[in-house]
Amino acid sequence: MGAEGAIAITAGILAGSIALVSFGLDSAIEGFASLVIVWRFTGPRLLSNAAEKRAQKLVAIQFFLLAPYVAFEAVHKLLTGEQPETSWLGVALVSSSVIGMPFLGIAKRRLADQLGSVATRGEGTQNLLCAYLAAAVLVGLLGNAVFGFWWLDPAAALVIAAIAVKEGRESWRGDGCCARC
Repeated sequence: MGAEGAIAITAGILAGSIALVSFGLDSAIEGFASLVIVWRFTGPRLLSNAAEKRAQKLVAIQFFLLAPYVAFEAVHKLLTGEQPETSWLGVALVSSSVIGMPFLGIAKRRLADQLGSVATRGEGTQNLLCAYLAAAVLVGLLGNAVFGFWWLDPAAALVIAAIAVKEGRESWRGDGCCARC
């Protein structure tokens, strides 16, 4: 996730793509969420309801950190007409995530249901959000490169900001986990 994030942020900055930068930031958030889950299931926290709630909130906060930045930058780019350049490196990177992240996210959500862990489910949801973000970024990058539809880049970023808020709320409340939670 570190390499993915660094490459996406660098390619996004070079191309002026808010969607690609957002994708890179999401990778950093996913990495942090993974560390939270490792923390949650080590030592005395293994059977702790308090640790589960704390991990659940920490994972949810990550969604809320992404949304305002993405929304602000996307609106700014739409209003100013700032057009991103083509990034074939970005296209290759997000294409690999469109393919791989759903497998990882679904596996983590199944594991969460077995463990009865809302925090783990939220972290798996972040992987799915990464796939959604990658698909939106891919549409934006290809729409810009092939058809000159520069506005697809910030529009895709706005969709992801909205999804991040929705998923953050659900994770914060503990929605969407198994009946045992």
